[in-house]
Amino acid sequence: MAVVITVNGTPVHLDFDTILIWILVGLVAGFLASHVALGRGLGLFGDTIVGILGAFIGGFLAALFHVGFAIVGHPLITQMVIAFVGAALLLLVVGMFGGGRSRRRAVG
Repeated sequence: MAVVITVNGTPVHLDFDTILIWILVGLVAGFLASHVALGRGLGLFGDTIVGILGAFIGGFLAALFHVGFAIVGHPLITQMVIAFVGAALLLLVVGMFGGGRSRRRAVG
């Protein structure tokens, strides 16, 4: 079973394989970005969500600034790099606005 969504006139097929690839790309990109930006991971679910959000942010920023990036013959690696950049930017911005505060334990 596949669902077809049209984005800017381009059909996007959402089937099990596509969703699985999104999750795997998100997991790898989120894992790398959280370790680079934060110095620690966010867990399986957190890394995956950050990576998928990063893919949207990276794709949006690339389109906004007319940046074309492709590793010829390796579309998955290209997607991972764009998702990594977007996820790292997301984590850095969240960290700047207090999302990365460490909790202090009360002494005594």
